[in-house]
This record gives sequence, structure tokens and C-alpha cells, in this order.
Amino acid sequence: MQERLSSAEDRRVRLIHTSDWHVGKVFDFAGDRVMALLQQARLNAIAEIGKLAMAENARTVLVAGDVYDRESPDAKTLAEPLEVMRRFPTVAWHLIPGNHDPDLPGGLWRRLSSLGLPDNVHLQREASPVRLDERSWLLPAPLRQRHGNDDPTAWMDLAPTPEGQRRIGLAHGSIAEFGSTSPRPDRIAPDRAQKAGLAYLALGDWHGTKSINAQTWYAGTPEPDGFDQTESGHALLVDLDGGRPIVTRHPTARYAWQEETAALHDAGDIRRLEQRFRTAHADLSRLLLRLRVSGMLTLAEHDLFGQTIAETGLAAALCLLDLDRQGLIVRPSEEELDRLSGDLVVKEAIRRLRAIAESAEHPDRPAASRAIQHLQLACHRRRREAAA
Repeated sequence: MQERLSSAEDRRVRLIHTSDWHVGKVFDFAGDRVMALLQQARLNAIAEIGKLAMAENARTVLVAGDVYDRESPDAKTLAEPLEVMRRFPTVAWHLIPGNHDPDLPGGLWRRLSSLGLPDNVHLQREASPVRLDERSWLLPAPLRQRHGNDDPTAWMDLAPTPEGQRRIGLAHGSIAEFGSTSPRPDRIAPDRAQKAGLAYLALGDWHGTKSINAQTWYAGTPEPDGFDQTESGHALLVDLDGGRPIVTRHPTARYAWQEETAALHDAGDIRRLEQRFRTAHADLSRLLLRLRVSGMLTLAEHDLFGQTIAETGLAAALCLLDLDRQGLIVRPSEEELDRLSGDLVVKEAIRRLRAIAESAEHPDRPAASRAIQHLQLACHRRRREAAA
């Protein structure tokens, strides 16, 4: 354990903690246009971090692993983060490999080293102390395989650094007893900062910002990449002044990801749902929305739902609408049903399907209900198009 700094040495150190950039991540659920936007946003987040460092006079950025999403990015994807960091030459960027981009023999980190790194970009590929400045040492814990068996920070306890110097840890992995209860490798001791005498332990892996204790933080990903994430989209400004670290979250994300459910029973519900999103978000083009709807609508109300939510309206304004309408039932009004029943073939088909759908013991009951809806909607669309 290192002794407290003397008063002469007890000067503030300011740094930025970030992690889990996942550059090159593929978003399988999105089309090409949206995926290109989301991939570019991950690079833009690096620029936001650089701007934050400049604005806050933080000359060091610690990147706690998973810089890249995959072990073998193409040449352009590999080089793009370097070019962003190059734009901030007075900021020193320190990067370690994580479990998505481990330092494998002949892997991406060797490829990075061969590119000709900007002078301000430092790849920390060895578990050994590195001098940060005249009063601080960095203890990096790079990962050399995707799944290891040991705590990658254990070596920090006995790592030698000069007396009176700050010790700052940088690692990637899951805290023991944190998250899933199932056994996982690379568990990091939650009291590692205390055991190793660290002024601060900067962690990556968890995609939301989270404090484990006063000295130990996850920064989270600076640009969210999933609907199930909370507290993501930040970088951490860390002030070390000899006492407890002062950690401040700063937003970095361009896009928000949101999951919602809605029960729709009439036109008023549809209008209120539309207005809810338009009121809550000044720029809907920066929102990815996963929406699950249920309820019962007439054919006219279903048309309104398409115009305001599902096909145009919000769907056109949003960056992405991931819509689940399996719980939404379309049931024509009596007037609408009379119009549909003018086609005798359709009328007979609906009669037979309804007999199946209303039979509690028939195995095809769910399929018959869905078929009725599809048939009614198809007929409705055909009549509407013919009248246009």
C-alpha cells in the first residue's frame, strides 16, 4: 500500500475515463442506412471525449478495453479511431485490449502498432507500471485472450512504483459478485483499489456507468448500442487530489435507445401516443424506439395507426422504429364489416375462419384469428386503393 502523497506532491490530477467503444460493431437488426449512422456515431463519440478533455484541461484519457467490437476489423475500421485521436494532439490516450479485442498473437494490436501511431496514442499491452506524469503511474491490465481464468488486476497489489506516487489502475472485466450469478472468468476483486493502493481503478466491460466504490468505476460505453442498457452514453471526468476521487459524468451519446409498450383502443390512444414522443424528444431522428403495442382497433383506427406511428409519422421521424404489433387486434366496426361482407367469397372465408377461431378446442384457433385479421386488412386496403 502506498503512503499518502506529501503536501508538496498533493496536486490535482485530472483525467477522462472511458471504455467499450466497440468500433465496427454490426447492428444486425438495422438496415444499411441506420447501421452506417450508428457506426459513425461510435467514432463521433471519441471526438466528443477529445473535446471534453480539452474543455476540462484533462490531458490524459484512459480507455478501459473493447476499443473494437471484433478481433479482426478491416483496415479502415482499425485505423479510424487513431485518426480521431490524432485530432487532439495535446491529449494522451492510453488504450488496453478487452475481451472483444484481446491482444492475440499476430492480432489487431500488433496490426495497430505497425500502422505508425500518432505520438499521443499509447497502446498498453503489458501488465507493468507506466509513468503517466511527474506524480502518477498507470497500472494497465491488458487481456490476451477473450476468456481467462484469473483476476487480471491481481498483479497490481505488488506492482512497484516510486514512493509517494499516485497509482491508477486500468482494467477490463466483471467485478466479482457483480452482475450475473453464474460463474464467469476474469472476475476482478471489488476491493482491488484498496488492496493495491490505487487512487482510482478505471474499469471497462459493463456498458452502463456504475460506481463499485469511491475509487472504482465503470465508465460505460459512450454511445449506447442496445435497448436493454441503462446509464450508458457517458464519459467520466475524474479529479484526483489526494482524497477521494471526484467523478463527474459527462454525456457523449448522439443516439438514445428506448423501449416502450402501449395499449391502443381508439383513435385518442393513437394520437396521445404520437404526442407523447413528439413532446419528449426535440429531435426524433436521434431516437431508436422499440415499441410493443397491444389492444383492439377498427380498420379506420388501424389506418390512423399506420399514418401516425407505424408507416409514416413517427416511423419517418425516428432513426429507427422496431415495432412489435403481435398483441394488436384489428376488429372491423359493424359498418366496416358490412362493407367487407359485400364480397361473398370473402364473407364465406371469414365465416369459416371465425368458426375455427371461436372453437376453444381447435388446434388452429390462433392461426385462424390471425388469418381473419390479414384477410380483413387485405380487403380493406384493396377497397381503399380502388377508391383512390
